[in-house]
Amino acid sequence: MDAERATRISTWGSGAPEPRYAESEDGSVAYQVFGDGPRDLLLIGNWASNIEVMWEHPSMVRYLDRLSRFARVICFDKRGAGLSDPVPMAALPTLEHWMDDARAVLDAAGSDCAALLGDAEGGPMAMLFAASHPQRTTSLVLTNTFARMLRAPDYPIGMPEASAERLLVQWRAAWGTGDVLALSAPSVADDPQMRRWISRYMRLSMTPATSTRMYRWVLQLDVRSVLPSIPVPTLVLHKADNLHYRLPFGRYLAEHIPGAKLVELAGADWYPPFVGTDQLLDEVEEFLTGDRAAPVDDRVLATVLFTDIVGSTDLAARLGDQRWLDLKLAHDELVRARIARHRGTHVSSTGDGFLALFDGPARAVRCAWEIATAVRGLGIEIRAGLHSGEVELQGEDVAGIAVHLASRVIALAGAGEVLASGTVKDLVVGSGIAFEDRGEHELRGVPDRWRLFRVAGLG
Repeated sequence: MDAERATRISTWGSGAPEPRYAESEDGSVAYQVFGDGPRDLLLIGNWASNIEVMWEHPSMVRYLDRLSRFARVICFDKRGAGLSDPVPMAALPTLEHWMDDARAVLDAAGSDCAALLGDAEGGPMAMLFAASHPQRTTSLVLTNTFARMLRAPDYPIGMPEASAERLLVQWRAAWGTGDVLALSAPSVADDPQMRRWISRYMRLSMTPATSTRMYRWVLQLDVRSVLPSIPVPTLVLHKADNLHYRLPFGRYLAEHIPGAKLVELAGADWYPPFVGTDQLLDEVEEFLTGDRAAPVDDRVLATVLFTDIVGSTDLAARLGDQRWLDLKLAHDELVRARIARHRGTHVSSTGDGFLALFDGPARAVRCAWEIATAVRGLGIEIRAGLHSGEVELQGEDVAGIAVHLASRVIALAGAGEVLASGTVKDLVVGSGIAFEDRGEHELRGVPDRWRLFRVAGLG
């Protein structure tokens, strides 16, 4: 990950594109435009969306950043979702209404024609738009989507109606909670940070009652008759182990859209759209540009920072659930802000702490020191551990001996301490940062003995 991209990813969430409004015949539609690529790309995503909240998750920012490198991206909240006008309780939108929304947004963004990326429940509307407005559609990409959900005599791959009714009950119960990830993104279903974000994102997309009504409507969609009329180049991308929009749905699309190309991808994750999408984005970029992205080096030199709240279990028991949650949220916001300020990349939350990467060791040390100082204003102490070394990038996660070693360093830090390996100390010579020698240590699971240093001041 190059420094410029890491900086953009770490800071873009706080400087997300300002939402604008397009006026359609029946209401206002919120949209955003970002990126400076040579072609327009209209994102038509899941029916539950919020174009403002989506920028709060760093992995979503990476996903959008990747698209913006080869396109001017236009995205919007359909009516009934997010920042757009609601739909009356007595009525539901139609595909035609949503297609009007897309046309109004393209007009407002000054786009005569665009490639369409229809994801999940956004796929049927993207297909209808491409068939109805081929003069405004350069190409069509369909990801993990369908022409029809329910089973029919001439469509045996569909879902039985009894199963669909059970799904609606489960969906209503799971709305606004992280439980939805078990079906939509099983690889991250137990990730606390992801569960918190998706819960908030869904709640700010629409209410449980509206979401259930919307999903029941989605289950009734059938655009099979449209498929032969799609005249634009089409790419169908589908996760092979998708448990909800199963692979036969994608194969059906490819078989019935003239000239469509099908690419089956490994994995089961389909929502949120940024989970496990490196290969998917490679295929999208190659399809739209004719060029495949250069392979990204998955091994980089970085400084790894771990932080952790000292005595968090006892503190939570003493404060009670609500006060502890409020304190934890304040701590998390503070840490994220400091990581972004020092051009770090927040990799993950680790229980009551954080894991972050920096391409400059001095910035990593200064960030850790500032966090340790600032959290005292909240009445808590953290400890921090740092090591510089080669890191393996594994999608949104990181691995390697440098990560393992940094986790061992933090285990030896005391309350309020920032502890660094000798490698970090050697790399920041001349920075003015002061260190205190803490001697040599054996680090569990790590060969050799390692000299550690306590950060004593920033100079």
